[in-house]
Amino acid sequence: MNKSFQPVALATLCVALLAPLPSFAQNVAIVNGKPVPKARYEALLQQVVKQGQTKTPELEAQVRDEVVLREMFVQEAEKRGLTATPEYKMQMEFARQTILIRELFAKFQEKNPVTDAEIQAEYDKFKAQSNPVEYRASHILVETEDQAKALIAQIKAGGNFEDIAKKQSKDSGSGANGGDLGFANPAAYVPEFSQAMVKLKKGEMTDTPVQSQFGYHIILLVETRESTPPSLEELKPQIQQRIAQMKMTKFRDDIRAKTKTDYKFAE
Repeated sequence: MNKSFQPVALATLCVALLAPLPSFAQNVAIVNGKPVPKARYEALLQQVVKQGQTKTPELEAQVRDEVVLREMFVQEAEKRGLTATPEYKMQMEFARQTILIRELFAKFQEKNPVTDAEIQAEYDKFKAQSNPVEYRASHILVETEDQAKALIAQIKAGGNFEDIAKKQSKDSGSGANGGDLGFANPAAYVPEFSQAMVKLKKGEMTDTPVQSQFGYHIILLVETRESTPPSLEELKPQIQQRIAQMKMTKFRDDIRAKTKTDYKFAE
């Protein structure tokens, strides 16, 4: 009897010992009788890795420690009744809103990716609008029209443009270089400046001061060259980001437009 009983008893004992293992494997730890799910650890680890940290055994250990410590501190906070305070409830509501809004926008982006066709169309539009010529101009910027007129007269009388720019221009960046702005597309400048600049011939200076929001400019056109627009591959990341932002803005505006409210947003 005893000999025939032992294998059965041993088998039963093995089953009993093995039974808790699947449950244990799903948890990182048990804190005061409450499981800390392994899924919570994995989710936090994933977040940390997404933020740029390298997944290493040391990092994994730190994250495991963190989820267990959080459970300890949360249990202590709950014991002290902090979940019933108005401050906690308000912060929880803010957190709920933030998570839901983030998920709303993330799901929209997943379902509305920027396509290659959209990127190509935007690039073609950019090329069509690009000026085929780049201008290298120098300028002297001063506060008043009278100052500008006096300097124009001084230059026409034989004064050196570069020297005057270094001494008189309030644009310290270009002034240190004798007023040189380097090569640029006219669209890079304020309209008043670019409109006056493109009318000049090589080596020609504006006869009258050009007023802009920055003051009064004296513009000298140094030279021009043919412009080669950046390739699609160079601009693709910027175009993709811009289109994604435009789609998101429209999505937000559509929600606002269809929602009934008595609230008026500040303009």
